[in-house]
Amino acid sequence: MTRQEKDLQINELKQLLQDNSVVYLADASGLNAEETTNLRRACYKKDVTVRVVKNTLLRRAMDSSEEADYSELYEVLTGQTALLLGNVGNVPAKLLKDFRKKHSMPILKAAYVEESCYLGDNQIDVLTNVKSKDELIADVVALLQSPMKNVVGALKSSGNTVSGLVKALQERG
Repeated sequence: MTRQEKDLQINELKQLLQDNSVVYLADASGLNAEETTNLRRACYKKDVTVRVVKNTLLRRAMDSSEEADYSELYEVLTGQTALLLGNVGNVPAKLLKDFRKKHSMPILKAAYVEESCYLGDNQIDVLTNVKSKDELIADVVALLQSPMKNVVGALKSSGNTVSGLVKALQERG
């Protein structure tokens, strides 16, 4: 591979890292061709990009990234590395966990999700429970709406009068 080809791949990987907020590194070296194809299909269905990359080129792309600090992931850049990229933190973890119900691979090396690093395959259960930013916002909105729904419900049940509202609140409390 020429220097120009390497630079081109580094720039391509850097762009992929910029476009995706979730990065998973996995070891898929034990998969045969059919299993690898099945993994790629499963990733495609879940809108997860999967690529097998050279560790040195990925590290250079990570080094040149200005948006995130991937330095904690460098120690796992050995052997074969499959790069899984997406924008929802728990989707690749769920995908890997489901895929491993039928296969022993791929093994999670590390993940970078919501500006946090997770090292090791033992983190897969934690990652499947990570909520996305949108899910967290929805939870907060639901919590904020809950007291308002109680007030509106009390108003409706008491004939839309302030005295009825006070009476309903006294009965609850």
